Amino acid sequence: MLKAKDIKKSYGSLQILKGVNLEVETGEIITIVGASGAGKSTLLHIIGTLDKPDFGIVEIKGVSINSLSHKKLSAFRNENIGFIFQFHHLLPEFTAIENICIPAYIAKTSKKDAEHRAMKLLDLLGLESRANHKPSELSGGEQQRVAVARAMINNPSIILADEPSGNLDSANAESLHNLFVDLRNRLNQTFIIVTHNENLANLADRKIFMKDGQIITN
Repeated sequence: MLKAKDIKKSYGSLQILKGVNLEVETGEIITIVGASGAGKSTLLHIIGTLDKPDFGIVEIKGVSINSLSHKKLSAFRNENIGFIFQFHHLLPEFTAIENICIPAYIAKTSKKDAEHRAMKLLDLLGLESRANHKPSELSGGEQQRVAVARAMINNPSIILADEPSGNLDSANAESLHNLFVDLRNRLNQTFIIVTHNENLANLADRKIFMKDGQIITN
C-alpha cells in the first residue's frame, strides 16, 4: 500500500528526519511512537502529502507522489488519503452529515451519492440519529467519530491519524481505539497512527518506535 524510502527532512539547520524507510501493507494498523520531537508528525505529514521531503520517495498504491503536479497531488490526496487529527476541525456552521460530505463534494460526487455514503458511515459509527446536529450539539467522542466518517467518505486507501484520541477522556479514547480495529476488520481499512497513548499503540499490528529522526524498532 505504501512505501517511504530514505526520507530526509530539515528545517533550516535542524534535521528532523534522517533517512526513514517504511512499508505498510493493505489492512494493517501501524502506530508510530516516540518522544516529542522524534519526527513522528513530520513523517506523517510527508506521507500524507501535506509536506515534501528534502530527499527520498513516497509511493502510495504504486504512485510516486513526489512526481505529481500540485493539481494532481491535491486530487490524489482527496481520493486516497483520509486524515484524523487530535482536534476534530469540524466546521461549526455545518451539520454532522454536511461536514462528512465535504471531501466527497470536492471529489465532484453528487449530493445524493455523498449523503447516501455519509449516512451509511454514520450508521456504521452509531451516529445515524445525530446526522443533522451541529458540532456544538455533539459530545467530544461524537465529534471525533464524525471526523472519522469524514476521513472515510471517499473510501481512502489509507487513513493517517495524528494523536486522534489526545483530546478525549479515557472512555471515549478507548471507544475510538476499538473503532479503528473494527473498521480494519470489517472494511480492511489501512491506518497509520501517531500516538502517545500506550493502549492505542499496543492495539496495532505493528508498533514503530522513532528516536531522533529515525526508526529505531519496527
